[in-house]
Amino acid sequence: MSELDTLDAATMAELREIAARYPQPRSGLLPMLHLVQSAQGRVTPAGIEACAEVLGITAAEVSGVATFYTMYKRRPVGDYHVGVCTNTLCAVMGGDLILERLKEHLDVGNDETAPRREGDEATVTLEHIECNAACDYAPVMTVNWEFMDNQTPESATQLVDDLRAGREVHSTRGPKLCTWREAERVLAGFNDGLADQGPSAGPASLVGREIARERGWTAPAAPSGPALGAGDQGTPK
Repeated sequence: MSELDTLDAATMAELREIAARYPQPRSGLLPMLHLVQSAQGRVTPAGIEACAEVLGITAAEVSGVATFYTMYKRRPVGDYHVGVCTNTLCAVMGGDLILERLKEHLDVGNDETAPRREGDEATVTLEHIECNAACDYAPVMTVNWEFMDNQTPESATQLVDDLRAGREVHSTRGPKLCTWREAERVLAGFNDGLADQGPSAGPASLVGREIARERGWTAPAAPSGPALGAGDQGTPK
């Protein structure tokens, strides 16, 4: 029997632990699917059946969620998932060029894993991402969902070469990059002890706040009186 045909007892226990966090156990399905990926490298049929069993729902319901969200993978992912933002601002700033350079450099298409070469310590999966929500650092990439800001085709190719060679790589915001399976375990809600590494926001994201402080700008005071109800626009004065 393949290791992908079933989940081990420890993983099953952690799936139940996740479900028990919520008043409605079904609310735990998203982190449960991340745990399945941490254990098996993707969302497997066995993982879908296990989640359905723990939550008391059908495998079809679990599969519907797993196929809706792009962070859940039905094909194996490499040791490092490299995402290149190709949405408007990143594309204009060079994201499309970065993606094409990496496709050529890795000899892969979108959402494919580059073959392991002789001497490689790790594998890389490449995917285009629709907005990483970091436009002030465009063009942006992610590695296992950690930000790599202000990238160029040259820095991007050096990044994937370093990952494949097994060199230690840090996000441009500080944290040391972990493997994709380790990152998936964090998304499942299990602490890796690294939450305090790196800043919570970089300088470009804080420019507006600093300008407001320099000029003494503050937010308007909240209106007094009862809050408006849904659809209530108040009475003009």
